[in-house]
Formats: sequence, C-alpha cells, structure tokens
Amino acid sequence: MSSTVGQVIKCKAAVAWEAGKPLVIEEVEVAPPQKMEVRLKVLFTSLCHTDVYFWEAKAQNSAFPRIFGHEAAGIVESVGEGVTELAPGDHVLPVFTGECKECAHCKSEESNMCSLLRINTDRGVMINDGQTRFSINGKPIYHFVGTSTFSEYTVVHIGCVAKINPLAPLDKVCILSCGISTGLGATLNVAKPTKGSSVAIFGLGAVGLGAAEGARLAGASRIIGVDLNPSRFEEAKKFGVTEFVNPKDHKKPVQEVIAEMTDGGVDRSVECTGNVNAMISAFECVHDVCSLTHFRSFKFC
Repeated sequence: MSSTVGQVIKCKAAVAWEAGKPLVIEEVEVAPPQKMEVRLKVLFTSLCHTDVYFWEAKAQNSAFPRIFGHEAAGIVESVGEGVTELAPGDHVLPVFTGECKECAHCKSEESNMCSLLRINTDRGVMINDGQTRFSINGKPIYHFVGTSTFSEYTVVHIGCVAKINPLAPLDKVCILSCGISTGLGATLNVAKPTKGSSVAIFGLGAVGLGAAEGARLAGASRIIGVDLNPSRFEEAKKFGVTEFVNPKDHKKPVQEVIAEMTDGGVDRSVECTGNVNAMISAFECVHDVCSLTHFRSFKFC
C-alpha cells in the first residue's frame, strides 16, 4: 500500500445518486487523508437498517449523491498529519460515534456524545476543511456519518477509528462497528442490570441481540425478548434470551403481558427498534421503582 500514500486512489464504490433509487457501482476518486484523518482499505462491510433509512430519505434531509455504510472492518492504508495512534497496516473498525478524547463529553463517564464527532447525519463533508474526499470527474460525492464504508477505500477522522487485534477475523468483527456494540454497550454501560435481575429487550435484530448478550454478561436471570418475528426467537437463545413474547399472540398490550409475567414489571428495559409504540411499551413494562431511571431507548440502528 506504500505506493498509494499521498496519492488519489481510484476504486469502486456503491453510490446513491438519489433517494430511494438503486445504488450504482461507480469508479470514484478517494483523496489522501488530511490533518487528523486516516484512509482505510475497507475489506468487509455490512448493511445496517440505518443505511436503508437514510437512503430512502423518508423522514429526514439527506445529501445526494452519497456513499452510505458504517458497519465495516479494514486496514489503514495511510494517515494524515498529526495522526500518531495508527500506522499503515493496522487492522481497524470505523466507528460512527467518534470520540475526540478532549471535550467534556469524552471525559465524562456519563456520556460519549462527543462535541466534535457526535453523530450528524446531515453532514456530508470532513470536519477539517468542510470538503469531501470522494469525487467522480471532479463532482463531490458526500460522506455518511463520517464513515462511508460502501467504498473500497474511505477517509475518516482519527477519532472515528478503533484499532483491533490483527488476529480478529475481519469478516465477523465488522458488525462490532455498529449493531452488536450498540446493544451490548448500552446494556452494560447505561442500563446496568444487576445480577439476578429481569430485563426486557424490545427488538431482536443485531442491536437487540447485543443488548441481550449484555444482560447475560451482567448476570440477569430473566431476559425477555419481544419481537413480532417468531423466527428470531431460536437464534436469540444463543445470546441469553430466556423467554419470548410476540405481541401478536396477545389481545392486551405487551407491557401488560410482561407485567403479569414478572409480578409488576421488569427491572430494566432496552428498546432497540426505534418504533414509538415500542418505546411506550418498553417504558411501561418496567416496574414503578425503576421506571424513571432504567429505561433506555436506542433507536439509531
């Protein structure tokens, strides 16, 4: 990769030219990383529902043309000025929830919503100079949540890169860039279920499975998975889910079903779908001693 350092790289990328229109595989030009930036060779990338949501642009503004993608794994190709933590060849995960490590949020144990690198779905350019690093025949192609992994090469801020063990299989750990770490971290670091407690997980997609694993690691004795898709139940057992509730199987609201199952409600609840009705159910299924402090909603993914 040393031959490409400092040079514009031409590579393939899946470009969204318009909202909801099929992605087009294009040859794009990827500029070298600037100050505090890293250029990555993306080896594996996954599709997250958030990519689909903003590609469809149904309920929010979205800049086009754009390269989506934020759940990936790859190798550092080159680094920009000021980057000392990483070197070419390092195995990494791009992370959309970046951390500058200097602001009040980064230094706080209560939040990781970095003042500089927090999620901004409207921003399609790099922070350093307000320009894109992608282009086609001189036309700018916009970034997405600071990662844009639907490209063979991408440029990200150093605060949005996590170095990992080179022995970790990149085809599997790519999902740690988003879904699994979101649910796992939210449960362990925010909801903090105690040993022997009960936890309800709303939504058993990747985020929900991560949340269930977090509850299992914390020692929860009852982990109740809630989902409209019964085909997810069997797989969820591998992540610690002990009981399942399909709201379609009951005539009463699911929060009432869970309250009856748990003698008044669960100790913790983690909502992983982003559906407003699910949020209400998740809040109301927590028993009243805990309901004001131990419900958490994680809707981004």
